[in-house]
Amino acid sequence: MIRRALGLAVILAAFAAAVAPVPAAWIERWYSEGVYSRLQQSITAFSNTIHWSLFDLVCLAGGTAAISIVVRSVKRAGWVRGSVRAIWRLATLASIGYLAFLGLWGLNYRRVPLADKLAFDRTRVTPAATTELAMRSAGELNRLHGAAHRVPFADRDLVAPFHDAQHALGSHWAIVSGTPKPTLLGLYFTRAAIAGMTDPFLLEVMLAPDLLDVERPFVLSHEWGHLAGYADESEANFIAWLSCTRGNERAQYSGWLAVFSHSVGALPAAERRRAFAALETGPREDLRAIAARYEATSRIVRVAARETYDRYLKANRVTEGIASYDAVLQLILGTVFDANWTPRFR
Repeated sequence: MIRRALGLAVILAAFAAAVAPVPAAWIERWYSEGVYSRLQQSITAFSNTIHWSLFDLVCLAGGTAAISIVVRSVKRAGWVRGSVRAIWRLATLASIGYLAFLGLWGLNYRRVPLADKLAFDRTRVTPAATTELAMRSAGELNRLHGAAHRVPFADRDLVAPFHDAQHALGSHWAIVSGTPKPTLLGLYFTRAAIAGMTDPFLLEVMLAPDLLDVERPFVLSHEWGHLAGYADESEANFIAWLSCTRGNERAQYSGWLAVFSHSVGALPAAERRRAFAALETGPREDLRAIAARYEATSRIVRVAARETYDRYLKANRVTEGIASYDAVLQLILGTVFDANWTPRFR
């Protein structure tokens, strides 16, 4: 009876946590800029000491526990009663996992959106502004290409630019940067066209093994954006771009490459052709290499991963779902900047 009561309490607590209307300002102040900042610095510092993905162990342990619960319940009580008992225990296990997810990282989905903190004006988000951004990106890619391919790059070169971008967005703390780790999910990332992932439990970073050198600075900065508490994909893209603009030529090139791809994707065909025509040979070859990497993925796995992640995002109150990646355009176009791409605040 005690175990059942505890199980019921955990399930009810998870349900309450999922639907509770906690004010975003409270989450921002007390969790994202408070409790979470300390958790991130401690947990990532620990996970960085282990050079393989702890998330693999989390997945294996969770899967093993689920199978064990089902087998033991059916073996002890038969198919009917055992199945009911297994469902109850699995619901309890899932509730524990969900509460851990929220406490360790997931509550960041409920913080104050950047658009509500920055000097953001939706009237600035226009087709003409999108075209201008695409052409600006093309010009930056042409300018930076030669140096970007000559300058040696190390992940540590991104740390100071990222901290600068983090402070530019109003954070009063600096993340412990996550060291990219190999993972058993690497093949899945490659087949599903997933560039990287942040472990929401042990706050570590994993990157796809087939990621190109020109993509790495932006993708790594994006994952660090998640470590900084920007759970929304558009906001993680935004801080990744801000940090890349503050880095060396390789980082700048990677950031503008991502912005070019997002902006041309939002243009009508004629304007898209004009933007591509403005590119010189080097940036075009890099874009072809990225496209080739994408084409080498599995369409079935890619679509399934996209649909699953879309539902995950919507379940965490990201109404745009997977489309939130492209919403970075709205943040870039609608935000008022000072010099050196420093955002103004309301």
